[in-house]
Amino acid sequence: MRRCITLSNIIYCILIVFLLNSYLFAKKFPYTLILLIPLFILLNILPGINPKGTKKWRLKICNHGTVLLALFIFSLVPSLFFHITLAFYTIPNAYLDFVFSALYCIILSALLFWNGIICVYCTSLQMGIKWRVIGALCGMIPILNLIILTKIVNITSCEVEYEIEKERITSNPDLVEFCKTKYPIVLVHGVFFRDNKLFNYWGRIPHTLKLHGATIHYGQHQSALPVKESARELAARIKLIVERFECEKVNIIAHSKGGLDCCYAISEFGMAPYVASLTTVSTPHRGCLFAESLLHSVPEKIKNKIARAYNVSMNVIAEETPDFLAAVNDLTAKACKERNEKISFPEGIYTQSVGSVMSRPQKGRFPLNISYRYVKNFDGENDGLVGESSFAWGEKYTLLRTNGERGISHGDMIDLNRENIKGFDVRSFYVELVHDLKKQGF
Repeated sequence: MRRCITLSNIIYCILIVFLLNSYLFAKKFPYTLILLIPLFILLNILPGINPKGTKKWRLKICNHGTVLLALFIFSLVPSLFFHITLAFYTIPNAYLDFVFSALYCIILSALLFWNGIICVYCTSLQMGIKWRVIGALCGMIPILNLIILTKIVNITSCEVEYEIEKERITSNPDLVEFCKTKYPIVLVHGVFFRDNKLFNYWGRIPHTLKLHGATIHYGQHQSALPVKESARELAARIKLIVERFECEKVNIIAHSKGGLDCCYAISEFGMAPYVASLTTVSTPHRGCLFAESLLHSVPEKIKNKIARAYNVSMNVIAEETPDFLAAVNDLTAKACKERNEKISFPEGIYTQSVGSVMSRPQKGRFPLNISYRYVKNFDGENDGLVGESSFAWGEKYTLLRTNGERGISHGDMIDLNRENIKGFDVRSFYVELVHDLKKQGF
């Protein structure tokens, strides 16, 4: 994607520089304020508000804020040069002209800046908490604040361009049925999360799949239960979907512990006739050694306190029987080994697994960038929670890496942070994954 300087941008820059430094002009010709004030207001409203290719107001406002911040940055040098020159002509004889002109410029520049920064802070997804905090902390430090502001403008401008390009691709009429599978998709979440309309566990993935023709349902099971109990809930949910929508079977895509729950539901609760395919994503099929170590190293009293606090809070939001410790215990290498020896997965269901690893975790998001190093001591290469050696399962195994410095975390695989990662387009990945299921007749 290329960012280009348009004629309108050049005109906006010239007008902004003139307005910010127009005090002496307005003083000499006071009647021009009738034009200067509305013009300044318009330049705080119009630039970037209607980028081509999108109808989303979030992107329009984000682009508007980005353009205003860019105008603010570009206006600094000419404004500074103008007032240095003005100082030579006005000090000491007419120093008040210099003082009032500088104050006039500072106030108008501040209005331009705050308009822009509020717009991007309220609408940008890619800035995340990190750059919002850095921007706030460095706002009063000269030079550094401009460096950080330039970085923020770069992040938000790339975000707008990327999302507009995404809209253009997804609106392609040739792709309307690209993910229209024979059987609907059931997305199954992992541990400590619930399916929620306000904050979708799967980020922007379901919306993108729907735009490409997929029919989406959710597991809707409780957030923290032993594998057996989660599997029981999922079995009932799958049967309900099949009966209510008369779809005969479903394709399951399950993340993390959800993959273990689905394997158990199919194997032990008779779900095989209702499942066409099972794709596990970031699932610890052989468990996590680090989870075992953590459970053994944390004092019993602290474990029970954490578990009690979690269970009580989940009870408040209408979970019937949350069990924090049971859910964690079922993720250990020991528990997974024992369970794998007991269950037998039926034939006739297409199975595949997907995993990812982080290459430079410090570039990733908290807390998985911190946990990566701890997990690595026990499980080797990992995604911040699960070791690479635990992912592989089924007929096909895909390990995802990036050529960039960051890698792909456990959360990135479900678009948890809604982050556009260089070298990995999570939405395109799931579109291709579901399209592949369609091609196989599922």
